[in-house]
Amino acid sequence: MDSLGRWGWGTVKLLAGTAILGGCSSAKLVEPVTVANSTFGPITIAVAPALNLSGSTDFDPDRFADLMASELSYAEGVSVIPVSRVLGVLAAQGRGEVESASHALEVAALLGADAILVFAVAEYDPYDPPSIGISAQLYGARPRSRDGALDPVALSRQASLAASEAPASPQRLLAQAQRVFDASHESVAAGIREFAAARGAEDSPYGWRKYVVSQQHFIRYCCHATIRALLNAQGESVLVGGTRER
Repeated sequence: MDSLGRWGWGTVKLLAGTAILGGCSSAKLVEPVTVANSTFGPITIAVAPALNLSGSTDFDPDRFADLMASELSYAEGVSVIPVSRVLGVLAAQGRGEVESASHALEVAALLGADAILVFAVAEYDPYDPPSIGISAQLYGARPRSRDGALDPVALSRQASLAASEAPASPQRLLAQAQRVFDASHESVAAGIREFAAARGAEDSPYGWRKYVVSQQHFIRYCCHATIRALLNAQGESVLVGGTRER
């Protein structure tokens, strides 16, 4: 199966502790890098294992997905179902990955999730300056109004359809985002600097470049930026770094 063809071109608070020095105490508060969620409101999202379309063997797709789930936990109003539970459902089905849009919705339903985040790593070069390409989709069957809240009218219609054994509601691609994060580009570097400052990178001897020289930290930044694009789409979809952005 051509996975790329299927997908196209997808309340953690961090507090620094109180240091006790010479009988005096001082508290340093590190603000969490929260992600606004202007489109969906409260929502439960499962995270699927990453699809490796890059041809690289330099990273673990499941670990990459774990970092995506970790960054998703910083999003406002989002409850995250971890990758391990998605892998459990896939294993029970004899599958290793989410294979289609309908399969994505099936897995989300089995997990009791409102939506599932499926994403592919289409480009991966970990060497300084690193470059990672991500194509992500958020699939869900939960009706929502324009302000992101549950739509009671749509819910009642679904209930009526189910009662009459009518066809199920159509598959929903809630949002999608695509971008190549090339750290040699100033626009990407600027985003990394902002992210690094909010994560307290000044404490590292590398400063903001901690998120460039470290493979794991750069992946975290890429996941954060991808999630931000997905959760703040103004329409049904948003392509970031592609040909269209709404």
